[in-house]
Amino acid sequence: MEIIMDNAKLHNEIRGLVKKKNAVLLAHNYTVSEVQDVSDFVGDSLGLSVQASETDADIIVFSGVHFMAESAAILSPDKKVLIPRSDAGCPMADMITAEDARKFKEQHPGAELVMYINSSAAAKAECDICCTSANAIRVVGVTKSDVVLMAPDRNLAQYTARFTDREVVFWDGFCIVHEILTPEDVKKAREAHPDAELLVHPECRPDVIDMADQVASTSGMLKYVKESTHHTFLIATEVGILHPMRNASPQKNIHPVSEKMVCQNMKKVTLEDILSCLKGEKNRIVVPEDVAKRAKVALDRMIAIKKDD
Repeated sequence: MEIIMDNAKLHNEIRGLVKKKNAVLLAHNYTVSEVQDVSDFVGDSLGLSVQASETDADIIVFSGVHFMAESAAILSPDKKVLIPRSDAGCPMADMITAEDARKFKEQHPGAELVMYINSSAAAKAECDICCTSANAIRVVGVTKSDVVLMAPDRNLAQYTARFTDREVVFWDGFCIVHEILTPEDVKKAREAHPDAELLVHPECRPDVIDMADQVASTSGMLKYVKESTHHTFLIATEVGILHPMRNASPQKNIHPVSEKMVCQNMKKVTLEDILSCLKGEKNRIVVPEDVAKRAKVALDRMIAIKKDD
Protein backbone atom coordinates (compact mmCIF):
# COMPACT_ATOMS: atom_id res chain seq x y z
CA MET A 1 0.00 0.00 0.00
CA GLU A 2 1.30 3.44 -0.91
CA ILE A 3 2.18 5.53 2.10
CA ILE A 4 0.88 9.07 1.77
CA MET A 5 3.27 11.65 3.22
CA ASP A 6 1.92 14.17 5.69
CA ASN A 7 1.19 17.65 4.41
CA ALA A 8 4.26 19.24 6.02
CA LYS A 9 6.63 16.82 4.31
CA LEU A 10 4.80 17.21 0.99
CA HIS A 11 4.91 20.98 1.36
CA ASN A 12 8.67 20.97 1.97
CA GLU A 13 9.41 18.60 -0.90
CA ILE A 14 7.27 20.68 -3.28
CA ARG A 15 8.98 23.92 -2.26
CA GLY A 16 12.37 22.30 -2.73
CA LEU A 17 11.47 21.28 -6.28
CA VAL A 18 10.07 24.74 -7.01
CA LYS A 19 13.45 26.25 -6.17
CA LYS A 20 15.44 23.55 -7.96
CA LYS A 21 13.42 23.80 -11.18
CA ASN A 22 12.90 27.59 -11.08
CA ALA A 23 9.15 27.09 -11.05
CA VAL A 24 6.24 29.20 -9.87
CA LEU A 25 3.14 27.70 -8.29
CA LEU A 26 -0.26 29.28 -8.93
CA ALA A 27 -3.46 28.36 -7.10
CA HIS A 28 -6.95 29.59 -7.79
CA ASN A 29 -9.03 30.88 -4.87
CA TYR A 30 -11.33 27.86 -5.19
CA THR A 31 -8.68 25.16 -4.69
CA VAL A 32 -8.31 23.34 -1.35
CA SER A 33 -6.55 25.23 1.43
CA GLU A 34 -3.36 23.15 1.53
CA VAL A 35 -2.84 23.74 -2.21
CA GLN A 36 -3.28 27.47 -1.70
CA ASP A 37 -0.84 27.43 1.22
CA VAL A 38 1.98 25.79 -0.79
CA SER A 39 1.63 28.17 -3.74
CA ASP A 40 3.53 31.33 -4.61
CA PHE A 41 0.44 33.19 -5.78
CA VAL A 42 -3.24 32.68 -4.96
CA GLY A 43 -5.94 34.57 -6.82
CA ASP A 44 -8.29 34.65 -9.79
CA SER A 45 -7.46 33.04 -13.11
CA LEU A 46 -6.37 36.04 -15.17
CA GLY A 47 -4.53 37.77 -12.34
CA LEU A 48 -2.50 34.63 -11.72
CA SER A 49 -1.60 34.26 -15.38
CA VAL A 50 -0.45 37.88 -15.55
CA GLN A 51 1.59 37.52 -12.34
CA ALA A 52 3.29 34.39 -13.65
CA SER A 53 4.14 36.07 -16.97
CA GLU A 54 6.00 38.78 -15.06
CA THR A 55 8.27 36.31 -13.23
CA ASP A 56 11.55 34.82 -14.47
CA ALA A 57 10.29 31.28 -13.79
CA ASP A 58 10.94 28.56 -16.34
CA ILE A 59 7.96 26.46 -15.27
CA ILE A 60 4.42 27.47 -14.28
CA VAL A 61 2.35 24.95 -12.33
CA PHE A 62 -1.29 26.08 -12.37
CA SER A 63 -3.53 24.53 -9.73
CA GLY A 64 -6.92 25.21 -11.21
CA VAL A 65 -8.80 24.06 -14.28
CA HIS A 66 -7.76 23.61 -17.90
CA PHE A 67 -8.78 26.97 -19.38
CA MET A 68 -6.74 28.78 -16.71
CA ALA A 69 -3.56 26.95 -17.63
CA GLU A 70 -4.27 27.73 -21.30
CA SER A 71 -4.41 31.45 -20.51
CA ALA A 72 -1.09 31.18 -18.66
CA ALA A 73 0.44 29.41 -21.66
CA ILE A 74 -0.83 32.10 -24.03
CA LEU A 75 0.59 34.93 -21.90
CA SER A 76 3.88 33.10 -21.19
CA PRO A 77 4.85 31.39 -24.44
CA ASP A 78 8.48 31.11 -23.28
CA LYS A 79 7.53 29.15 -20.16
CA LYS A 80 6.53 25.51 -19.67
CA VAL A 81 2.98 25.46 -18.25
CA LEU A 82 1.85 22.40 -16.34
CA ILE A 83 -1.47 21.47 -14.75
CA PRO A 84 -1.44 19.02 -11.81
CA ARG A 85 -4.68 17.34 -12.90
CA SER A 86 -5.31 17.04 -16.62
CA ASP A 87 -8.91 16.00 -15.90
CA ALA A 88 -9.74 19.26 -14.10
CA GLY A 89 -12.06 20.97 -16.55
CA CYS A 90 -14.75 23.65 -16.45
CA PRO A 91 -18.31 22.68 -17.48
CA MET A 92 -19.13 26.29 -18.37
CA ALA A 93 -16.06 26.59 -20.60
CA ASP A 94 -17.22 23.43 -22.35
CA MET A 95 -20.58 25.06 -23.12
CA ILE A 96 -19.16 27.01 -26.05
CA THR A 97 -16.80 25.77 -28.77
CA ALA A 98 -14.88 27.72 -31.38
CA GLU A 99 -17.48 26.71 -33.96
CA ASP A 100 -20.28 27.88 -31.67
CA ALA A 101 -18.55 31.25 -31.28
CA ARG A 102 -18.17 31.66 -35.05
CA LYS A 103 -21.85 30.85 -35.62
CA PHE A 104 -22.89 33.20 -32.82
CA LYS A 105 -21.10 36.05 -34.59
CA GLU A 106 -22.49 35.05 -37.98
CA GLN A 107 -26.02 35.32 -36.54
CA HIS A 108 -25.32 38.91 -35.46
CA PRO A 109 -23.31 40.62 -38.21
CA GLY A 110 -21.33 43.60 -36.97
CA ALA A 111 -21.71 42.75 -33.30
CA GLU A 112 -18.57 42.44 -31.17
CA LEU A 113 -18.14 39.26 -29.19
CA VAL A 114 -16.96 39.54 -25.59
CA MET A 115 -15.68 36.18 -24.37
CA TYR A 116 -15.53 35.48 -20.65
CA ILE A 117 -12.13 34.33 -19.41
CA ASN A 118 -13.86 31.08 -18.37
CA SER A 119 -13.62 29.65 -21.88
CA SER A 120 -11.23 27.59 -23.96
CA ALA A 121 -8.36 29.13 -25.86
CA ALA A 122 -10.06 28.05 -29.09
CA ALA A 123 -13.21 29.98 -28.16
CA LYS A 124 -11.19 33.03 -27.13
CA ALA A 125 -9.50 32.99 -30.53
CA GLU A 126 -12.88 33.71 -32.16
CA CYS A 127 -13.80 36.73 -30.04
CA ASP A 128 -13.04 40.45 -30.26
CA ILE A 129 -12.09 40.94 -26.63
CA CYS A 130 -12.07 38.92 -23.42
CA CYS A 131 -13.45 39.90 -20.02
CA THR A 132 -13.39 38.78 -16.42
CA SER A 133 -16.15 39.02 -13.85
CA ALA A 134 -14.28 42.00 -12.40
CA ASN A 135 -13.99 44.03 -15.62
CA ALA A 136 -16.94 42.91 -17.77
CA ILE A 137 -18.75 46.23 -17.40
CA ARG A 138 -15.64 48.19 -18.40
CA VAL A 139 -14.96 45.85 -21.32
CA VAL A 140 -18.46 46.24 -22.75
CA GLY A 141 -17.96 49.98 -22.33
CA VAL A 142 -15.06 50.01 -24.81
CA THR A 143 -16.84 48.02 -27.51
CA LYS A 144 -18.13 50.03 -30.47
CA SER A 145 -21.01 47.98 -31.84
CA ASP A 146 -24.65 48.74 -31.02
CA VAL A 147 -25.18 45.05 -30.22
CA VAL A 148 -22.70 43.27 -27.95
CA LEU A 149 -22.47 39.49 -27.74
CA MET A 150 -21.37 37.89 -24.47
CA ALA A 151 -20.42 34.26 -23.93
CA PRO A 152 -20.53 31.78 -22.38
CA ASP A 153 -22.04 32.94 -19.04
CA ARG A 154 -25.63 34.18 -19.33
CA ASN A 155 -25.72 35.40 -15.72
CA LEU A 156 -22.63 37.59 -16.04
CA ALA A 157 -24.00 38.91 -19.33
CA GLN A 158 -27.39 39.78 -17.85
CA TYR A 159 -25.72 41.50 -14.91
CA THR A 160 -23.43 43.47 -17.23
CA ALA A 161 -26.41 44.49 -19.38
CA ARG A 162 -27.77 46.47 -16.41
CA PHE A 163 -24.92 48.96 -16.85
CA THR A 164 -25.09 49.69 -20.58
CA ASP A 165 -27.60 51.14 -23.03
CA ARG A 166 -26.46 48.72 -25.70
CA GLU A 167 -28.28 45.54 -26.51
CA VAL A 168 -26.49 42.59 -24.93
CA VAL A 169 -27.16 39.21 -26.52
CA PHE A 170 -25.92 36.33 -24.39
CA TRP A 171 -24.95 32.73 -24.93
CA ASP A 172 -26.97 30.31 -22.80
CA GLY A 173 -24.13 28.99 -20.63
CA PHE A 174 -23.68 29.07 -16.88
CA CYS A 175 -21.51 28.01 -13.95
CA ILE A 176 -23.05 24.93 -12.36
CA VAL A 177 -21.77 25.95 -8.91
CA HIS A 178 -23.29 29.44 -8.95
CA GLU A 179 -26.45 28.43 -10.80
CA ILE A 180 -27.57 26.11 -7.98
CA LEU A 181 -27.79 28.94 -5.46
CA THR A 182 -31.43 29.99 -5.02
CA PRO A 183 -33.19 32.93 -3.31
CA GLU A 184 -34.44 30.41 -0.74
CA ASP A 185 -30.84 29.53 0.12
CA VAL A 186 -30.07 33.22 0.57
CA LYS A 187 -33.12 33.77 2.80
CA LYS A 188 -32.07 30.91 5.07
CA ALA A 189 -28.54 32.27 5.32
CA ARG A 190 -29.81 35.76 6.11
CA GLU A 191 -32.05 34.36 8.85
CA ALA A 192 -29.05 32.59 10.36
CA HIS A 193 -26.84 35.69 10.11
CA PRO A 194 -29.14 38.74 10.15
CA ASP A 195 -26.29 41.21 10.68
CA ALA A 196 -24.24 39.96 7.75
CA GLU A 197 -23.55 41.87 4.56
CA LEU A 198 -24.25 39.72 1.48
CA LEU A 199 -21.61 39.56 -1.27
CA VAL A 200 -22.69 37.81 -4.47
CA HIS A 201 -20.65 36.75 -7.49
CA PRO A 202 -22.04 37.92 -10.87
CA GLU A 203 -22.12 34.30 -12.08
CA CYS A 204 -25.12 33.83 -9.77
CA ARG A 205 -28.68 33.92 -11.07
CA PRO A 206 -30.32 37.35 -11.52
CA ASP A 207 -32.84 36.71 -8.72
CA VAL A 208 -29.96 36.00 -6.34
CA ILE A 209 -27.99 39.03 -7.52
CA ASP A 210 -31.05 41.16 -6.79
CA MET A 211 -30.74 40.22 -3.11
CA ALA A 212 -27.07 41.25 -2.80
CA ASP A 213 -25.61 44.10 -0.80
CA GLN A 214 -22.55 43.96 -3.03
CA VAL A 215 -21.87 42.18 -6.34
CA ALA A 216 -18.20 41.39 -6.91
CA SER A 217 -15.68 39.02 -8.45
CA THR A 218 -13.55 36.84 -6.18
CA SER A 219 -10.78 39.45 -6.11
CA GLY A 220 -13.39 42.14 -5.53
CA MET A 221 -14.88 40.21 -2.63
CA LEU A 222 -11.48 39.76 -1.00
CA LYS A 223 -10.73 43.48 -1.30
CA TYR A 224 -14.17 44.53 -0.08
CA VAL A 225 -14.13 42.35 3.04
CA LYS A 226 -10.61 43.45 3.93
CA GLU A 227 -11.38 47.15 3.57
CA SER A 228 -14.94 47.20 4.93
CA THR A 229 -15.78 48.44 8.41
CA HIS A 230 -18.49 45.80 8.55
CA HIS A 231 -17.65 42.70 10.60
CA THR A 232 -19.94 39.91 9.37
CA PHE A 233 -20.30 38.70 5.80
CA LEU A 234 -22.19 36.12 3.79
CA ILE A 235 -20.28 35.02 0.70
CA ALA A 236 -22.14 33.71 -2.35
CA THR A 237 -19.47 32.01 -4.41
CA GLU A 238 -17.43 28.79 -4.32
CA VAL A 239 -16.51 27.97 -0.72
CA GLY A 240 -12.75 27.84 -1.42
CA ILE A 241 -12.67 31.64 -1.29
CA LEU A 242 -13.27 31.52 2.46
CA HIS A 243 -9.70 30.37 3.13
CA PRO A 244 -7.83 33.35 1.64
CA MET A 245 -10.58 35.68 2.84
CA ARG A 246 -10.25 34.55 6.45
CA ASN A 247 -6.46 34.70 6.19
CA ALA A 248 -6.66 38.29 4.95
CA SER A 249 -9.34 39.35 7.46
CA PRO A 250 -8.97 37.11 10.54
CA GLN A 251 -10.85 39.49 12.80
CA LYS A 252 -14.06 39.28 10.74
CA ASN A 253 -16.88 36.75 10.70
CA ILE A 254 -17.18 35.22 7.25
CA HIS A 255 -19.76 32.61 6.33
CA PRO A 256 -20.71 30.81 3.09
CA VAL A 257 -24.25 31.40 1.90
CA SER A 258 -24.40 27.70 1.07
CA GLU A 259 -22.02 24.80 1.71
CA LYS A 260 -23.27 23.22 -1.53
CA MET A 261 -21.32 25.75 -3.62
CA VAL A 262 -18.39 23.41 -4.25
CA CYS A 263 -16.58 23.06 -7.58
CA GLN A 264 -15.48 19.44 -7.75
CA ASN A 265 -13.03 20.19 -10.55
CA MET A 266 -11.26 22.87 -8.51
CA LYS A 267 -11.05 20.48 -5.58
CA LYS A 268 -9.33 17.73 -7.60
CA VAL A 269 -5.81 19.09 -7.21
CA THR A 270 -3.91 17.71 -4.20
CA LEU A 271 -0.40 18.20 -2.85
CA GLU A 272 0.45 14.76 -4.19
CA ASP A 273 -0.68 15.86 -7.66
CA ILE A 274 1.51 18.96 -7.53
CA LEU A 275 4.52 16.96 -6.39
CA SER A 276 4.06 14.37 -9.13
CA CYS A 277 3.52 17.08 -11.73
CA LEU A 278 6.70 18.89 -10.73
CA LYS A 279 8.83 15.77 -10.48
CA GLY A 280 7.94 14.49 -13.94
CA GLU A 281 7.05 17.87 -15.48
CA LYS A 282 3.81 16.21 -16.55
CA ASN A 283 0.57 17.43 -18.12
CA ARG A 284 2.05 20.26 -20.15
CA ILE A 285 -0.45 22.64 -21.68
CA VAL A 286 0.36 23.54 -25.27
CA VAL A 287 -1.94 25.88 -27.19
CA PRO A 288 -1.60 25.65 -31.00
CA GLU A 289 0.34 28.67 -32.26
CA ASP A 290 -2.41 30.00 -34.54
CA VAL A 291 -5.00 29.73 -31.75
CA ALA A 292 -2.67 31.27 -29.17
CA LYS A 293 -1.86 34.21 -31.43
CA ARG A 294 -5.52 35.13 -31.99
CA ALA A 295 -6.54 34.50 -28.38
CA LYS A 296 -3.68 36.68 -27.14
CA VAL A 297 -4.99 39.62 -29.18
CA ALA A 298 -8.29 39.38 -27.31
CA LEU A 299 -6.55 38.98 -23.93
CA ASP A 300 -4.12 41.84 -24.57
CA ARG A 301 -6.94 44.14 -25.63
CA MET A 302 -8.67 43.46 -22.32
CA ILE A 303 -5.49 43.81 -20.22
CA ALA A 304 -4.79 47.17 -21.85
CA ILE A 305 -8.00 48.63 -20.44
CA LYS A 306 -7.16 50.84 -17.49
CA LYS A 307 -8.89 49.91 -14.26
CA ASP A 308 -11.02 52.41 -12.42
CA ASP A 309 -9.64 51.27 -9.06
